[in-house]
Amino acid sequence: MIREIERNGLSGIPVLLALLVVLGLLTWGFITGAQLGEPAWLIGAGLGWVVSAFLLAGLFMVNPNEGRVLQLFGQYAGTARTAGLRWANPFLTKRRVSMRVRNFESSRIKVNDSDGNPVEIAAVVVWKVVDTAEAVFEVDDYENYVHVQSEAALRNLATSYPYDVHDEETTSLRGHTAVVAAHLQREIQDRLAKAGVDVIEARISHLAYAPEIAAAMLQRQQAGAIIAARTRIVEGAVSMVEMALEQLSTKAIVQLDEERKAAMVSNLLVVLCGERSTQPMINTGTFHQ
Repeated sequence: MIREIERNGLSGIPVLLALLVVLGLLTWGFITGAQLGEPAWLIGAGLGWVVSAFLLAGLFMVNPNEGRVLQLFGQYAGTARTAGLRWANPFLTKRRVSMRVRNFESSRIKVNDSDGNPVEIAAVVVWKVVDTAEAVFEVDDYENYVHVQSEAALRNLATSYPYDVHDEETTSLRGHTAVVAAHLQREIQDRLAKAGVDVIEARISHLAYAPEIAAAMLQRQQAGAIIAARTRIVEGAVSMVEMALEQLSTKAIVQLDEERKAAMVSNLLVVLCGERSTQPMINTGTFHQ
C-alpha cells in the first residue's frame, strides 16, 4: 500500500520575489541589448525569460485543510500540506485533495431486518480524508467509494438487528440508537480503512417499515406493546397483593382463612389490573355478610 509522505517543497514567497527580480534584470538586459544592437544580449534575455517562466510554473497554492499530491512522471513524490504559497519542481503534477470534514446522506434502501421484516433505512455519514496517498492511489474514486461502501455497511447492519423489541436486553434498530450508531461507524470504518478515510460519525437518519407492511406491523407493534404493558402491570399487582397479605398477617390486623384470602386476592387484582376505575361498595352488615 502507498502511504502518505509529507513533502512541502520550498516557501513560494522568496522564490516568487527572486524570479521577479530576475525577470526585471532580464527585461533591462533586453532593452539595453536592443539599444546597443547586441544580439547576444537579446538571445540571453529571451532564454532567461523561458527559464524563468518554467520556474514560475512550479509555484502552487495550498489552502487550509487541503493537500496537494505531487507526482513526477506518474510516480508518487509526496504530499504538500503546509498552507500558503509553495514551490516545487515544475515537472511535478499537483493534484488537490480536500481534507475538510464532509458528510452525506445515503439513499433510502429497502432491506430485511434480522426477523425478516422489510424496512426502509438511511444514514448520515461524517468523514474526512486523513491519508491523501491512499485516497488517490488505492481506490479509483474515493468519494464514490465512500458512498458505495457506506450503503453496503448500512445494509449489512440492518440485517443484524430486529426493527423493534419489547425487552431491554435485546438490541434493536429503533430502541438502541447509540449502540447501532457505534456499530455502523465501526462497520464503515473497516471498509474505508484502505481508502485513507476516517469516519467521524455515522447515524441512522431514517428508519421505518416498508409501506406494504407498515399498517400490519403497526398493529403488531401495538399488540406487543399492550402485552408487554399488561405483563408489567400483572407483575406489579401480584407483588402488591403479596405485600398486603404479608403486612396484614405480620401486624395481626385481621385473620383470614384461605377462602377469604382468595376473595381478597381476586378483588385486589381486579382493582389493580382493571382498565377502568372500580366502584367501591360499602359493607354495612357483619364481617361475613
